[in-house]
Amino acid sequence: MSTSSPVSALRLVLIALVVVLAGCAGEERPASDGAAETSAGDYELDPLVARLFEPIPDEAPAPEDNPTTEAGVELGHMLFFEQKLSRSGVVSCNTCHVVGAAGVDHLALAVGEQGRQGPRTSPTVYNAAFLGSQFWDGRAATLEEQAAGPIQAHVEMDLTPEEAVERLRESGYLPYFEAAFPDEEDPLTFENLTRAIASFERTLITPGSPFDRYLDGERDALTEQQRAGLQLFTASGCAGCHNGVLLGGQGFARFSHAEGGEDRGRAEVTGHEADEYVFRIAPLRNVAETAPYFHDGSAATLEEAVSVMGSAQLGRSFNEQEVADLVAFLESLTGEFPLVTFPRLPR
Repeated sequence: MSTSSPVSALRLVLIALVVVLAGCAGEERPASDGAAETSAGDYELDPLVARLFEPIPDEAPAPEDNPTTEAGVELGHMLFFEQKLSRSGVVSCNTCHVVGAAGVDHLALAVGEQGRQGPRTSPTVYNAAFLGSQFWDGRAATLEEQAAGPIQAHVEMDLTPEEAVERLRESGYLPYFEAAFPDEEDPLTFENLTRAIASFERTLITPGSPFDRYLDGERDALTEQQRAGLQLFTASGCAGCHNGVLLGGQGFARFSHAEGGEDRGRAEVTGHEADEYVFRIAPLRNVAETAPYFHDGSAATLEEAVSVMGSAQLGRSFNEQEVADLVAFLESLTGEFPLVTFPRLPR
């Protein structure tokens, strides 16, 4: 099993070619600019930038079998914070994906039930609705599939589906499931639990970043240094993998920095040697707020992560100024976080 489809592979090749050509042409224009001036003093967005990136939408699409409803989101909001979904009654989804801390726990490796340490860092839950797959190894295709995993994982929450449903029934959740799934004879099921959590997670979107405003026509939304970082980001090859709405998160790539380690990446899912040390390409939205970095949390700062990616993935050493420019651009990807309150839970 390959790590991407032929169509996806062709798309990446075409994007890489565009990026290379842009790098060749980049010396002929100011490094600090990602736009072309017009005679009227306005600007036109660089065609390459327009092809590579998209602003974050205000809403996330929902699958046909799990339409987003107010009752479903309300239930999912409660379940996301529900500690009874862990064996000890201490751990919730929010333990590792802290909505008040950019959707992460800021630990190198996640800590779950009974203090058990997981093998990887917790990815942010914000904008996860736009990911091509879930988890660092892509083992879940949808938010619904992802929601089912941690509850059952021994290292995370350590409950069986039957135990989770019984605990919710005893706590008084039945009326909320009936409101969220009114057409079902038995609405309080584990499958509906995952659907509700997924519905809530689809509301965790962060539009309105300076970069989004720049893409929408506000040139001064980025500082001169951030525009220089954007130009370097596209010209050096970073955008070959980190493109689209999330600047990543859609495909997979071998991470040479991880080679030789115990974590074999996607190979642990597919069983194929070709997938060893292959991980989902990290999305870069809000990346300035989600340290530490990489699947193992081995980069403590954004500057360190940028330097490692340059040498490990691009085969080049960014100098101090280049690192500063790239970090400045990445800081422009921080969007507007929704206000998420702690819900009142049924008891």
